[in-house]
Amino acid sequence: MEKYMLPCLHKKLFGFDCPGCGGQRALVMLLKGDFTEAFFMYPAIYPLAILAISIGVNLVYPYKLYSKTASTLTIISIITIVISYVFKQFIA
Repeated sequence: MEKYMLPCLHKKLFGFDCPGCGGQRALVMLLKGDFTEAFFMYPAIYPLAILAISIGVNLVYPYKLYSKTASTLTIISIITIVISYVFKQFIA
């Protein structure tokens, strides 16, 4: 599966990671069951996965608290992406 991954165009053009770098590899790790490695590769994988599941559930079984749940998970995902990106670029 790894041989079919898309390269990061941002990294090829500018020479440094984008905020989404590591997301594909983390998804593959998550699907393989490597949960800890997936988190360390891309910490936002879990809030994004929960958000995707809630969107899918809402499409099949609409529920009342969907908009609040989706908004909260989106904010958590964005905050996690920004914090991990800043950490990866400037601290680590």
